[in-house]
Amino acid sequence: MNGTTFMAIKTVDVDKLVDQTGNLFETVAILSKRSRQVAIRMKSDLDTRLAYFEGFDPELEDPQFQEEQRRISIEHEVQPKPTEVAIGEMFNSEVYFRDPTSEILG
Repeated sequence: MNGTTFMAIKTVDVDKLVDQTGNLFETVAILSKRSRQVAIRMKSDLDTRLAYFEGFDPELEDPQFQEEQRRISIEHEVQPKPTEVAIGEMFNSEVYFRDPTSEILG
């Protein structure tokens, strides 16, 4: 293998997720939106942590800086994927969502 890592495949009880919304399409849409929110937050956190290292001349970088950057990158890589986080939050009823059509109909 050429250094590629593979994610373990986990089965998900989709029916339990659908029970919360009553509709598979709505469940997928909610999970998609939440996954994007999580991904944006994770990227922002990584950028913030790595911003400290910007502006240093590469030839003058201390090996400790390089090791710290590597450690931060590895920590980011081993975090659960945004989709996994969103699904876990949905299973734990931690995702807030509402049906705007029911508010209109009333």
